[in-house]
Amino acid sequence: MSSFVDAERHRLGRSALDAGADAPTLCGDWTVHDLLVHLVVREGDLLAMPGIAIGPLWFLTDRAMRRHAGDPLPDLVERLSVPPLWSPFRLPVVDRTANTLELVVHHEDVRRAAASWEPRTLAAHEQREVWRALGMAGVGLVRPAGVPVRISWPGQGSGSDRVRTLRRGDEPVTVSGEPVELAMFLFGRDQHRGLTFEGPDARVAALREASLGF
Repeated sequence: MSSFVDAERHRLGRSALDAGADAPTLCGDWTVHDLLVHLVVREGDLLAMPGIAIGPLWFLTDRAMRRHAGDPLPDLVERLSVPPLWSPFRLPVVDRTANTLELVVHHEDVRRAAASWEPRTLAAHEQREVWRALGMAGVGLVRPAGVPVRISWPGQGSGSDRVRTLRRGDEPVTVSGEPVELAMFLFGRDQHRGLTFEGPDARVAALREASLGF
């Protein structure tokens, strides 16, 4: 059985082809083609990887992306479907840890750049994968806000299966909603639906106005 990350790779690829290489995304001035180049370079160019993780080495990634600037979109989609043999992302544990949110959010960056976008319906086990990943990455994502934050997935039981504390403290802001919508918000995207915010007004405002994400 293929993993959620495998499935999301293929779904992102199909959405990219449907949108077209020159279509906009939610990633600033990047087109769909630019976004696919980023994903392919991130996974397959060993020389460029330090530039993604270490800010001062950004030029390595920029150089690699320029090398692939002329690659046809279908070729990029094909390369995204399976990481190269030498890529650390070929290891399932690395792929799951590093790519669950990366691929979900970037897939939505393609989908939600269209004016007519609607939320996707993921299978229950896929939503749990996104929720699990948010619990791991969320601490770093909310750090810029500087306020206590919890996320809640309503109707999913009690305790850790329903609520995650991302930053501890008294009088936290609780953000409630579906996992993908929470992911979009925590990665600094404005295109999300159905989220509710509870907590002191000043802290809610600080969270909503912060530059969230890595």
